[in-house]
Amino acid sequence: MSSAAPAAPEYPDEIDGTVLKIAGVVVLGAIMSILDITVVNVALPDLQTTFTGADNPLAYSTVAWTVTAYTLALATVIPLTGWAADRFGTKRLYMLAIALFTIGSVLCALANSINMLILFRVLQGLGGGLLMPLGMTIMTRAAGPKRMGRLMAILGVPMLLGPILGPILGGWLIDHYSWHWIFLINLPLGIAALAYAAWALPSDKPEPTESFDMIGMLMMSPGLALFLYGISSIPEEGTFFSAKVIGFGTVGLLLLVAFVLYSFKPEHPLLDLRLFSNRQLTVATITMFIFAAAFFGGLLLVPTYFQQVRGESPFSAGLLVAPQGVGAMLTMPIAGALADKIPVGRIVPFGLLAIIGGMFAMTQVDGSTSYWGYIIPVLFIMGLGMGATMMPIMTSAIKTLTAHQVARGSTLLNITQQIASSIGVAIMSVVLTNGMKNDKLISQAGAFGEATKGMNDPAQIQAVLPKFPEVANVLATAKDPATAQQTLMDAVSQAMGTVFGNTFWVAAILVSLTLIPALMMPRKHEESNFADDASTDGAAPILMH
Repeated sequence: MSSAAPAAPEYPDEIDGTVLKIAGVVVLGAIMSILDITVVNVALPDLQTTFTGADNPLAYSTVAWTVTAYTLALATVIPLTGWAADRFGTKRLYMLAIALFTIGSVLCALANSINMLILFRVLQGLGGGLLMPLGMTIMTRAAGPKRMGRLMAILGVPMLLGPILGPILGGWLIDHYSWHWIFLINLPLGIAALAYAAWALPSDKPEPTESFDMIGMLMMSPGLALFLYGISSIPEEGTFFSAKVIGFGTVGLLLLVAFVLYSFKPEHPLLDLRLFSNRQLTVATITMFIFAAAFFGGLLLVPTYFQQVRGESPFSAGLLVAPQGVGAMLTMPIAGALADKIPVGRIVPFGLLAIIGGMFAMTQVDGSTSYWGYIIPVLFIMGLGMGATMMPIMTSAIKTLTAHQVARGSTLLNITQQIASSIGVAIMSVVLTNGMKNDKLISQAGAFGEATKGMNDPAQIQAVLPKFPEVANVLATAKDPATAQQTLMDAVSQAMGTVFGNTFWVAAILVSLTLIPALMMPRKHEESNFADDASTDGAAPILMH
């Protein structure tokens, strides 16, 4: 006769003080990680001016690597979390992640070149990538599966605060201090989080349960990095078919394909692709991939539009983006509660329709579109859609998994979202950069500014003007010489606004495609399998951001 499985620990039905104390640690760590993403989005134009020069047409795509590198590091380290938590213990590993993130933040503030900043963002991302999944593991072991619904509500706070406070905090720090402080602000937060974690988290002993899939790691991590490096190099190369893009992209893709073929052989692969035999998980993953590429890629454009086209300060840009976070804050708790009562197939499509409508509305922006009469209501509606989409998609994937499978399924979803976000950022950067380069007025205005720099004699300027016919046509419409410069600036802003609007067409079409898998999501209520597995091992769903 086989020995009986150990009894699962008993948990109270209510959220008690012990769980709230631990939740405070996890929420603080999550806020650090998630805030950092949205804070840096606001700082992109300032980083562009500092490191690459505002007139460099490739500057945006270069600086966007600060976002891509961080996201790539997150995606690389997340699969290691379950194995590392068993090997080193959750408390020790969580404190190590906070320390790594904090050190990376300080080094980012000290960076004196864009390449150095990108390198330190990778280090920062390695720590940040551990914070969310490890925090969820700690909370689930403290709360138990019966209180998971209320647990998700507690840990949804960082997801709501990030989009709202990140742009505002980032803008305020840049306006009143400098871009260095968007990273230095993590130093006091990191020290406080370390002290809080040392006091609040219960000590645990390392219990190695699975061997580490080193072969899989050696294929997936470099494969993913090389593939995304090839994609992210497209804006600099100006074509999809350069040797750099094809070389790195192809090698990376081959390594990823090799990993997929290999992953079905070991008992404990780095990523358990066998879970895709679950139709509901597969549909949710496909939906998440297309949605994340479109939405998060488009999300990067908004603060940049406000600053580059409309001339807003980083702080003002943050305030203008905040309505999107407010919209998400209103619908996310409601959607999370409804997902326990109503099939997600009846929730997600409505959230997607709100986002699709908002994305198509953003295609009409130009250099003078009204804020309160158009852009802010559109961002608010997109936020409502985001809040009604993210939680139900994750719930749909997790509900049909057993407790032992939840961490693996959540890992697949989280990595999918991170990869898609990187690809989305790369695609939007390509479209935006090429749009700026191909617009005759924008490109000629930059060259005209360089050619006439330091010229005070109108005759000299007039002699140069025939080389820039688009600029000449605009200046000819000026009422008098005193308003000529302002007329040119207004025309260039209008042209740049149109390019941003055209870029949103790509995001709108992509997010429209999300409806196809979303309509395949379950429309009949299905009971959760989370408690079906008697061998609940503390596996935790990973909160995505």
